[in-house]
Amino acid sequence: MSKSIKKIGVMTSGGDSPGMNAAIRSVVRTCAYYHVDCVGIYRGYEGMIEGDFKEMNARSVKGIINKGGTILKSARSKEFRTAEGRKIAYEKLKEQNIDALVVIGGDGSFTGAMIFNQEFGFPVMGIPGTIDNDIFGTTHTLGYDTALNTVVEVIDKIRDTASSHNRLFFVEVMGRDVGHIALNVGVGAGAEEILIPEENLGLDRLLESLRRSKRSGKSSSIVVVAEGDKIGKNVFELKDYVEENMTEYEVRVSVLGHMQRGGSPSCFDRVLASRMGVKAVESLLEGQTNYMVGLLNDKMALTPLDQAIKGQSKIDKELLRVSDIMTT
Repeated sequence: MSKSIKKIGVMTSGGDSPGMNAAIRSVVRTCAYYHVDCVGIYRGYEGMIEGDFKEMNARSVKGIINKGGTILKSARSKEFRTAEGRKIAYEKLKEQNIDALVVIGGDGSFTGAMIFNQEFGFPVMGIPGTIDNDIFGTTHTLGYDTALNTVVEVIDKIRDTASSHNRLFFVEVMGRDVGHIALNVGVGAGAEEILIPEENLGLDRLLESLRRSKRSGKSSSIVVVAEGDKIGKNVFELKDYVEENMTEYEVRVSVLGHMQRGGSPSCFDRVLASRMGVKAVESLLEGQTNYMVGLLNDKMALTPLDQAIKGQSKIDKELLRVSDIMTT
């Protein structure tokens, strides 16, 4: 273990996700295990520039493993995007004798960490926290599993209403650039159609699928739509198009929005966060830097931050095939 790292800072940045608190807890307690001081940095890079730090120990993180959100708060920082802002942040860290940094966030947070490392040679380690699961180098990001469970539960409730009134529901879920949430919850909730950015199915196929469902005897349907789907300008345009072409359906739209980010993390996310926190701290103590901790083949692995940022997480083609069969 490295003797040069005696104090590690931990922060959350970007959008919050369930499991962030469990990751903070893991980082803090791993530091305590190795007799390394730990400092919590509030409000991400903005708090770093302002010197909003707090010493943390094993007791500081009791009772947070089950809580959603992040006790360290999160914020965007325009100032950190400038060389001057990053220099102020570096000076604040050195004033507190912080030797390394664990950043819990998404690709934007990792980009900041990578640039910071390049400019100042400051040791950094990333933990992927985003419900979209859109980071290369890990099969699961923190919060993804919890979001899936949250959305499936909501769609189950929507289906009760849909079947009671013979309605067609478009349910929009998060996923601006990738359709991981839509594809998985669509299969898990038994949706009649799934629309994702990676597969432009087209309006004609959507109508044909709905007509096929109608002919088979279905009186109600659920269509799961990723917010980045390319078929229409937005989910409300899809609603209007279907109503114009299938007057037998009463169509409703449900945009789930930020409820997908909230809630107590699932057991899977709590365990994943614990594993990632341990790996992040141990990797820094071993002299590793500029990496992201990820889950690959059910083992903790390190991916260079530039690859995690530039790489693309690929949609599961096998699950696409399963979804086609299930919607028959």
